[in-house]
Amino acid sequence: MSLIGTEVKPFKAQAYRDGKFVEVTEADFKGKWSIVCFYPADFTFVCPTELEDLQSNYDTFKNLGAEVYSVSTDTHFTHKAWHDTSEAIRKITYTMIGDPSHTIARNFDVLIEEDGLADRGTFLIDPDGIIKTVEINAGNIGRNADTLVDKLKAAQYVRNNPGEVCPAKWKEGGATLKPSLDLVGKI
Repeated sequence: MSLIGTEVKPFKAQAYRDGKFVEVTEADFKGKWSIVCFYPADFTFVCPTELEDLQSNYDTFKNLGAEVYSVSTDTHFTHKAWHDTSEAIRKITYTMIGDPSHTIARNFDVLIEEDGLADRGTFLIDPDGIIKTVEINAGNIGRNADTLVDKLKAAQYVRNNPGEVCPAKWKEGGATLKPSLDLVGKI
């Protein structure tokens, strides 16, 4: 079953953010756009490149009214240790959620049960807590935060402009479509 159009399921977890341990729940994903990026594990190879890329775009996400959360099945203590020792991870100012119970990874259907690790899953959640986009990559394929910026802009556009849709390769300011009988077979 697809998670698109479903509400984020309840959870409570500890996280590391800005030198502090904080509690995060599904309620934190409401009232603003949220980007939730699962990754397999701290102290690995592809993961720090992705998380650093998210940080490089973090100001853009915040300016668009979105908050970023990274999630792995590590603990919040491990996130702090990684933050303290990795040059790439030291840059991160967004929330790094620990999911050692695997609750969140199961809720988002990205848990690799036999390994106890999460797939590379990216979820865009609207201010009502509804999942709007889902992207799952194999563990050895990193993601690009620039494309996530475009997806966020498209999701925001269609939310603010009911009846319009964003075509392939849509960029902010680009032409959109208004599905109608007149367009059938003409695109």
